[in-house]
Amino acid sequence: SLFDSPMERYLKARQSVQCFTVTQLGNYFPFNCRYVVHSYNFYLFPTTLGVTDVEFTLSASSIQFLSHYGFDFNKFLKDGIPYMNEEQEKIFSQHLLAGSWKVSSDLDRDVLKKAIDEVTCWIAAAEEDDTMVLQDLSGYQMIELQLVLRQALQNVWTQPLGDKKVMVKKVSLQHRRLLENSPYDCCQKELILLSARGFTNLFQTLVKAKKPLVGHNMLMDLMHLHNKFYKPLPESYEEFKRNIHNLFPVLIDTKIVTKSIWKKCPFPRVSNLLEVYEVLCSSNLNPTDPASPVITLASDCSRYAEKKSPHEAGYDAFLCGSGKMLLKHFFKVCVGTCDAVEADPSFSQYLTVLAEYLNKVNFIRGSVSSINFSGEDASCQHPPLLVVHVQGWPGLNERQIYQEFKALCRFDVKWLSKNQFLLLSNKFKDVRRVLRDYKDHPHLRVSVYRHWKHSPSVNCLLQVSGIVALWSLLAFVLGGAPCSS
Repeated sequence: SLFDSPMERYLKARQSVQCFTVTQLGNYFPFNCRYVVHSYNFYLFPTTLGVTDVEFTLSASSIQFLSHYGFDFNKFLKDGIPYMNEEQEKIFSQHLLAGSWKVSSDLDRDVLKKAIDEVTCWIAAAEEDDTMVLQDLSGYQMIELQLVLRQALQNVWTQPLGDKKVMVKKVSLQHRRLLENSPYDCCQKELILLSARGFTNLFQTLVKAKKPLVGHNMLMDLMHLHNKFYKPLPESYEEFKRNIHNLFPVLIDTKIVTKSIWKKCPFPRVSNLLEVYEVLCSSNLNPTDPASPVITLASDCSRYAEKKSPHEAGYDAFLCGSGKMLLKHFFKVCVGTCDAVEADPSFSQYLTVLAEYLNKVNFIRGSVSSINFSGEDASCQHPPLLVVHVQGWPGLNERQIYQEFKALCRFDVKWLSKNQFLLLSNKFKDVRRVLRDYKDHPHLRVSVYRHWKHSPSVNCLLQVSGIVALWSLLAFVLGGAPCSS
């Protein structure tokens, strides 16, 4: 809603982020001055290794959307990389150190039960140093099975063989103690924790690197990064902003830059990420400019050079990162921020071109134009607020008011008082049209909102003040003037 403040929007989006999971994440790394790009595509799935089972929501329309663009649900479900935030990691570590291991997946319980039955039958007749091999185990099952067997049976040792296999060996108690102290044991708690963190390890590396983080309309992306890989989203909007700024001191939202270019340069009004990239790469916009950045995909990422893959995370990361470099160059040439553009500009020189847009993230249809993660949010200049006074049409609600004006133009509607509603638009022409067309409407009187006149709180204050003044006057009249001695 256009009425949303950043805090209100954040609290709405926070509920969504807490319900849904991240299925895919893309990274883009440019190397050297010619920008040879390495673009990576990660399928993610919440960790199920010994922690509380994670629940998330699936939206039917989102599933349909992802399926249309070729999303591989098998990779997501079967081979998705695990991840956890700091709160989940703390709980996981406590269970791991205490030895209170919990297998959360019903599938894993069935697999482990079958494997334990096999080992129990085998070990009764096995000699010392005899071995057996358990097969068809997933990565987590291999870890969980070894922990469970070692905890239940003191005379066995386990070792992964790769290719979904685990070797079980019957050993003496003395040999077992020696193996437990070996630095090469794959079931050391540090290694298990490293495996359970999964993609969070890469996230922490990105945070430590303090590199600029680039996105397109990236508010929800930042909220998911915070919630899934750092900490659960706080209730405080200001705390969320501080946390993100500490994690990523330099943010660049290509949507913000694109909107600015619309106002300053002859740039087509496109907002879709792929369309922005194609416009920036077009020969008409940037013809044979020797200073234009040269962006090529590395040989192991050539698929994106041969075929468009919109809405695939790795491809979108490529578009976003490449678009950032092209936008900076285009902006530099168009606005004329310097006398001459170097033939081979450095990355830091490109970064200074858009300094005024750093750490500002686009805010869709709200009371501010952008969220500033390093300062105060920028206010948005909307057309005048309108108020609708309903007469002789009882029982109208916000939805019905919205439907009434929908055929003429689009307004966001907010209830004000018993018979009054607020209308807010982002187009001045819509305001003028409604004021004109509803001038003589029999039931709806539309006017420009005046705080002193229409605000319920101001009206209440005026009413209270009037009552107090009236009682004071009555007291004065009935009591008479005081006598002087």
